[in-house]
Amino acid sequence: MQDLSVTRKEIDEVDRQIVELMEKRMDLALEVAKYKMSTGKPIYDKNREKQKLKELSSMTSSEFNAKGVQELFTQIMSISRRYQYSIIGDQDHIIDKMFSKVEKLAVSKETKVVYSGVPGAFAEMAMVSYFGEEIKAANVKTFSDVAKMVSEGKADYGVLPIENSSVGFVSGIYDLLDRYQLSVVGEQLVKVDQCLLGIPGTELSGIKTVFSHPQGLLQAKRYLEGKNWKQVSMANTALSAKKVHDDGDVTQAAIASSRAAKLYGLSVLNPKLNESDHNTTRFVIVSNKREYVKNANKISISFSLSNECGTLYNILAHFIFNSVNMTSIESIPLSGKQWEYCFFVDVEGNLSDDSVKNALKGVMAEAQDFRILGCFVSEKEKRGDV
Repeated sequence: MQDLSVTRKEIDEVDRQIVELMEKRMDLALEVAKYKMSTGKPIYDKNREKQKLKELSSMTSSEFNAKGVQELFTQIMSISRRYQYSIIGDQDHIIDKMFSKVEKLAVSKETKVVYSGVPGAFAEMAMVSYFGEEIKAANVKTFSDVAKMVSEGKADYGVLPIENSSVGFVSGIYDLLDRYQLSVVGEQLVKVDQCLLGIPGTELSGIKTVFSHPQGLLQAKRYLEGKNWKQVSMANTALSAKKVHDDGDVTQAAIASSRAAKLYGLSVLNPKLNESDHNTTRFVIVSNKREYVKNANKISISFSLSNECGTLYNILAHFIFNSVNMTSIESIPLSGKQWEYCFFVDVEGNLSDDSVKNALKGVMAEAQDFRILGCFVSEKEKRGDV
């Protein structure tokens, strides 16, 4: 048996050779990039890479080594592609052509903004926080109605909830952004304290039914576990408060905001049902215009991937290689395609940044159904929380 120190020296020498060969390979990748830049050929050639991996794995002496070589060269090829993307850059200005950069969003007293629900809804609070009081507000029944109005130009902007810090992403919102081809141009955080409301004179012991939006019910889940109340989902929390007011039934209660209690003359039976002190809902401001303000620092994208080993890792590596920080990722199963998913990713940056362009060009080339959902100012940045 060879002494361990001798073996380690041999490993060090092999590693040194690997580094030298890796650098030589990157020099050759540069030559490939120059050729593709002059001819317009795509960087990613999936069929060639598959054939190459098959050839390389066949050179090994065992099944274990074959798998190891496949994994190793999959990453080497991925690194090579990312290097080539950085060399070529956005020479055809594809990213620049997708969106227009503006000084600021067009907002005036004539600006029409639509939200889902009735006055007192958290969406209305988000709208007022973002736009102020001096705009033309409109309210509709559903999130889909919001998206449709903005898409058809019947409203300049829409306000939609996209995620809650306690219970996660709001179902169906990303689908609406895609279906109606809307762009995210802003975001607004709203601190949410879910209250239990009833008409004056309501006693907790007499409550039989509680109304709220599904998210409101989820956020009050632990409180409701100890109650034998029928839980009824409604389009939004403020509408639940309005129903309790309109019905005038002391056996009914609503989970909604304290603002809704004031608007509809209800008593606050419990001022805080959510356990977290940081229960916050993030709303997005959507438009049918593909534009972003010059100081935007956050980007939302979507793409789909087939169910193949390492595909998601290789896509996300484009952000790592270009030092672009990813802040969130959400996956949704693709309709009619088993084990295939659509991914929604938020990253930090501006569409005019070269590093962002390089990362997005790589993702666009290697994923399917790629779309930039929007570029906007992070609400955390506005509040100075970062």
